[in-house]
Amino acid sequence: MPKSKQSHRKKFGMVIQIQEPKFPWEIVHMEWVTSSPPGGDRSYNSFLVLVDRYSKTPMFLPCHKDDTAIDTAIMIWNEAFSHTGLFQNMISDRDPKFTSALWTNLHNLFGTEL
Repeated sequence: MPKSKQSHRKKFGMVIQIQEPKFPWEIVHMEWVTSSPPGGDRSYNSFLVLVDRYSKTPMFLPCHKDDTAIDTAIMIWNEAFSHTGLFQNMISDRDPKFTSALWTNLHNLFGTEL
């Protein structure tokens, strides 16, 4: 009888069900579109796309491919919150270190503690 190969991959985590939003811009999905041709006066080469899960409305924020968590937090603070208000949840496919740093920097801008 043939032996099956043992998997060396890391096991997947638990699937977390995402709650349905009750009002616009309560829950936002963040996605980065990179490798765009440079444009604008600051030679942006990427976009941060924020999508409202309630209305499916996208918001496109020009950025740089190598922006840090603090750069992203400042951009969201200056460009998004003035139009949408504060988000309760942000869903991102970035690694946990980046997401944690983003939340920490946003709270520093708010003047609050996590």
